Amino acid sequence: MKAIRRIISICCVPSVFAATLAATTEESRLSRVKHKIFSGPALARSAAGAGIAHLRDHPYEWGGGAAGYAKRFASSIGTHAVNGAIEMGVGEWHHEDNHYYPSGRSETWPRLKFAVANTFVVHRENQPGRTPAIGRLSGAFGAGLISRAWQPASTAGIGMGFASGGIAVAADVGLNVAREFWPRHPKQERKRPGKD
Repeated sequence: MKAIRRIISICCVPSVFAATLAATTEESRLSRVKHKIFSGPALARSAAGAGIAHLRDHPYEWGGGAAGYAKRFASSIGTHAVNGAIEMGVGEWHHEDNHYYPSGRSETWPRLKFAVANTFVVHRENQPGRTPAIGRLSGAFGAGLISRAWQPASTAGIGMGFASGGIAVAADVGLNVAREFWPRHPKQERKRPGKD
């Protein structure tokens, strides 16, 4: 089983990055890929996720102390990188605009519904209309499954991969809600170009 997992990781992960870079021909897209995977907030999310897993001693095979945290942090960075690569590659192919644009509404309940819905449906890129967020969902679940290749036996199952993907989608919902309700300076307000 370990040999199969290593083969999967050796073959799949580089091909995911190659597909993402091939789909990312414009310089601005390449910078978005780098930002999505290697930015300060991305590293902070990986560190926080590793910290939570470390406090829970999950997976227990990686042990405690600095060495255990380092393994969890490396795993979290790897999972986040695969997630970002798949999301950006599939999103480019599907012409998705994965930026979050605030609703501009003032009532709490409509804003909350808007933020949650915008996790699963996104704007089309360079054209009007909306489309399912296939890139975001395939990135979350793809990364959850691919990351099983380097996980220890207790967390290497397919079910755990789908659970990891579900947690990633739930985290995206939480981030969108935070983006919707976090106070912004008017100059920082992101507006959708054109109208739907």
